[in-house]
Amino acid sequence: MGRRPTLHEVANLAGASLASTSRALNGNGASPEMIEKVQAAAKRLGYYPDAAGRSLRMGRTFQVGFAVADIGNPVYVDMMKAIHEVVGPQGYHVVVVTTGNDVTSTADVIRALSSGVVDGLVISPLRSNEALAQQMEHAPIPVVVIGRVAEGTTLDSVWADSAAGIGMAVDQLVGAGRRRLLFLHGPLGTTPASRRLQGFDAAVARHGLPLLGMLVADDFTVEAGTRAVDSLLDDGAAERPDAIVAANDLLAIGCIQALRRRHLSVPRDVAVTGMDDTEIAAVFSPSLTSVALGSRERGKAAAELLLRRIGGEQGPAQRVHVAPRLVVRESSGGPA
Repeated sequence: MGRRPTLHEVANLAGASLASTSRALNGNGASPEMIEKVQAAAKRLGYYPDAAGRSLRMGRTFQVGFAVADIGNPVYVDMMKAIHEVVGPQGYHVVVVTTGNDVTSTADVIRALSSGVVDGLVISPLRSNEALAQQMEHAPIPVVVIGRVAEGTTLDSVWADSAAGIGMAVDQLVGAGRRRLLFLHGPLGTTPASRRLQGFDAAVARHGLPLLGMLVADDFTVEAGTRAVDSLLDDGAAERPDAIVAANDLLAIGCIQALRRRHLSVPRDVAVTGMDDTEIAAVFSPSLTSVALGSRERGKAAAELLLRRIGGEQGPAQRVHVAPRLVVRESSGGPA
């Protein structure tokens, strides 16, 4: 391994003092011309600032956490990209951590990340309770929640009204002539699934349609959606719906796979809608009607709130709302 270039060598090549070179590399108190000159010299020499030393000097790790239930879910991938686009130019790295879908593991993650690992945390918990809310509210680092929080809490949050979004999907299906609608639920007790079920029940009642009940999946994955719909179709006593509203896109795709195996056509025999409008919704066949909840917008807004709090901004808790939007495609009888 070759010798590492020194700050002194960068200063000599840039024709600047050590103090000016250090300020330019830290982006603190140097002119744009000096920053450009010093960064060019550092790049030519292959010099990289000592991150540990910088952290000690400034009292920061220059890392932000992003804690989610499942890092494989494309919704969280979109959020992560948006967070990186905001914090990266400010010199921060994103540490992504999986919490699972139970409160205890989520609390453990918050505790671990708060112990000097990151300067702030964006978190999207699937489940919550009063103890977890208190832990997030009183964490020693700033915390921003993607999702709903209780009124009166001091936590900043970014949320989308998924119940209203489900209502949009139901309205479109009813407008297309569907009358036997079924909700494909995620795991019971999770905040997203509960909100979406409330929206489904309210929309069906508004149209005066009978409730066929709900179908519960044990996870928010493609495989879980397939298993749940298989169990429905295996039950000969169950009335077959003419439309299934799934709690997310992955469940909807699993639903379509199960229907196809029974030689049922989507949308002719059963229409299907999802939620989140992930990239796969547009390229799947048939293309998937889905409620867009602004994953990238929520990630961007959360990151911006977090950076302001890390920078010392005070003031009341911020609530940022991202409006849902229905994207109609083939799976619900929309345009090809």
